Amino acid sequence: MAATKLHVKKDDTVMILAGKDKGKTGKVMRVMSEKGQVVVENINMIKRHTRPNQRNNEGGIIEKEASLDASNVLLVCGSCHKAARTGMRTLDNGSKVRFCKKCNEIVDK
Repeated sequence: MAATKLHVKKDDTVMILAGKDKGKTGKVMRVMSEKGQVVVENINMIKRHTRPNQRNNEGGIIEKEASLDASNVLLVCGSCHKAARTGMRTLDNGSKVRFCKKCNEIVDK
């Protein structure tokens, strides 16, 4: 299965649109484009019961972030600080950048 291009990248700030953490914002830690999912910092926390092993000597209950579907997150614009849809625009030098459809500002650094 080919990896699809997603509307969010690592280190983007996103707002959650659906699920138990609806309305919260967080930073994207990991993007899994082949599955169409993202992992957001401190969002969608789950508990895993783990046995002691080399990496974790004690074992026990560990809390970690689970992945979310990429369609359930929306990029938060850096200039207008609102969750907004993004579009693609080609600059004069030929590079493609994302822009906010609310304030028309470029999102990419």
